[in-house]
Amino acid sequence: MMPDSSDLLLLRDKLRVFAGARDWDQFHSPKNLSMALMVEVAELMEHFQWLTETQSGNMAADKKAAVADELADVLLYLVRLSDKLGVDLLGAALHKLEKNAVKYPADQVRGSAKKYSEY
Repeated sequence: MMPDSSDLLLLRDKLRVFAGARDWDQFHSPKNLSMALMVEVAELMEHFQWLTETQSGNMAADKKAAVADELADVLLYLVRLSDKLGVDLLGAALHKLEKNAVKYPADQVRGSAKKYSEY
């Protein structure tokens, strides 16, 4: 089934309205949005800092809810940034997946965490 971009477009449009109602568009330059995105990614990482692999996959419900909020923040800034740059985010992601399939052929890299330049 081909992905439907309407959900991302709906989110993009809601973000436009949200920012517009608050007169925040003036602050939403690609530079500022990329920096805000990195801050949110760091906040997401904080939830996993010092956890073991097992702990990171078995979070309590309240911790998982906090992680979900951070994931949402990351998505919101990513969608807003792609909107400001005129990038079709879903299209770019699908294209990148195709490029990665060539870079990392399944029959050559299965079970390996090596970078493409290491095999």
